[in-house]
Amino acid sequence: MGKHAILLTGATGYVGGRLLRALEALGQTVHCVARRPGYLSSRVTESTKVFEGDVLDKASLRAAFEGIDVAYYLVHSMGAASGFEEQEQLGARNFSEAALEANVKRIIYLGGLGNENERLSPHLSSRHEVGRILRESGVPTLEFRASIVIGSGSLSFEMIRSLTEHLPVMIMPRWVSVFAQPIGIQDMIEYLISALDVPLKESIVVEIGGADQISYRDLMKEYARQRNLKRLMISVPVLTPRLSSLWLGLVTPLYARVGRKLIESIVHPTVVTNNVAHELFDLRPRGAGDAICAALENEDRKFAETRWSDSLSASGTIPAFGGQQVGGRLVDFRERRVDASAATTFQVIESIGGKNGWFAYNFLWKLRGLLDLLVGGVGMRRSRPVNRELRAGDALDFWRVESLERPKRIRLIAEMKIPGRAWLEFSVEPSGSGSIVTQTAIFDPTGLWGRMYWYCVYPLHALVFRGMINSIADRAVRLARVNLAEAVS
Repeated sequence: MGKHAILLTGATGYVGGRLLRALEALGQTVHCVARRPGYLSSRVTESTKVFEGDVLDKASLRAAFEGIDVAYYLVHSMGAASGFEEQEQLGARNFSEAALEANVKRIIYLGGLGNENERLSPHLSSRHEVGRILRESGVPTLEFRASIVIGSGSLSFEMIRSLTEHLPVMIMPRWVSVFAQPIGIQDMIEYLISALDVPLKESIVVEIGGADQISYRDLMKEYARQRNLKRLMISVPVLTPRLSSLWLGLVTPLYARVGRKLIESIVHPTVVTNNVAHELFDLRPRGAGDAICAALENEDRKFAETRWSDSLSASGTIPAFGGQQVGGRLVDFRERRVDASAATTFQVIESIGGKNGWFAYNFLWKLRGLLDLLVGGVGMRRSRPVNRELRAGDALDFWRVESLERPKRIRLIAEMKIPGRAWLEFSVEPSGSGSIVTQTAIFDPTGLWGRMYWYCVYPLHALVFRGMINSIADRAVRLARVNLAEAVS
């Protein structure tokens, strides 16, 4: 792949954010335009420059275009209350004119699939009109048209996830039978990157999609299958986009205005109708089932790798009842400063479990172990390794050590019987003469019953988790004093 000077708009969005990381990993020179550059500045590498600008203000784009040969246009106004079509057309004209003045060699644009001969939704029609403006700008433009994107965090995938997770009985309006050709986010990013070097003499429209043409109903069934959820789906003859959007607002993260625009678009089939993508690109995207599997696996990996203290502690407060929701997971995060070194604090954390107990309300832990035994779980019988340090893979009562980075971090995964998956993570960082300990309980619920379980037991969890981190801090201080006394003597 050749080296390019790239201008990226939409880097704060879902696809743009993923594309930015991929371009940086490839060592490309990237300029980002953002209305609020402070949001991006802390998230980019040193080789990426962030410019304050707005596609609705042509003059604000000129500095970012200097020295650029390829420009990505990933901007849309789906969240606008009204007049979004006019805003999108103005933004596209400003961007294409600025690109032409800067002698940009190509524009890469991501639009939406849909048959132009049909009466499309305002959102899809606007996306097509933006593509037309860019293609006729005088700068060769490669316009991708795609159906829904499957990936953790994408709008359509989060809608499918929330409906399937929250509703054991699902009312199926007519739009769930409409066919789409979903594409996995990894495949989408591959197309966008490959477009940097694909031969392009003139503007072109390229329809892209995954290997399957599939209805939204079948997407929900596949998601439910992979999550081991049993769902009853009841068809109804009609449910207008407006009513559907209000329904989505009750059971998904989508608010009604965005939900209505989304449904107005997906009532139309969004499938690939030609073979241009296969002729231009040596890519063969995965099917819907594999894309869902990849999204769930990627979410697990990213969740495990992320330092949740970086985001959840930003407010400096303990979450409200039920903790915070991060993606599909529920999180109880707590943090405390300790007047003991990081090594001493971690030594205390690593001693947890078995005969040492769980440091707070140990009778409740024993009761939970007994209940687990009664339903066929492992209970608290396994204790912890004796006469040696913990290792990754060790059993620890009804937990198992999933990862261990001594003396910084330990992560436990639950092996008790629960309607979902659970982790308990501790991390320690030096802070002046002491340390900061963070404690994060993470629950990935299975369906509605999993969420009900979390909220029903949360009062006890809050009591135990608060007591646990306080006890860790107190024990670390006492151990530090003992170590100091032994060193002096």
